[in-house]
Amino acid sequence: EVKLVESGGGSVQAGGSLRLSCTASGLTFTESDVGWYRQAPGTECELVSSIRSDGVTQYTASVKGRFTISRDSAKNTVYLQMNSLKPEDTAVYYCAADILDTIWTINHCRDPGFGDWGQGTQVTVSS
Repeated sequence: EVKLVESGGGSVQAGGSLRLSCTASGLTFTESDVGWYRQAPGTECELVSSIRSDGVTQYTASVKGRFTISRDSAKNTVYLQMNSLKPEDTAVYYCAADILDTIWTINHCRDPGFGDWGQGTQVTVSS
């Protein structure tokens, strides 16, 4: 059974930073394409960043230069370092594995048709 657990969310002021962590059991991140998604109320689920099994990364335009995705193979953990946070970054952030990183939006996060998902962690950025 695959289980993903996110941590590191919270509330910060605009301009602040947070680091999200995603730890897996039942799956090895170096053998999977992994993504961080987010969904705010009334919006679609958006792929924010992904890292392929070969280490290639990508970012949605709105976070380029501010967010960094990385992977610690020894800890089987994927991180999302988020700097210069903006109020529009406010959302529930989800980690997902075995994703299709060419699909940038889906209706709802945690759709099992699009990979294995964690429970999500709330990120709130105040102005």
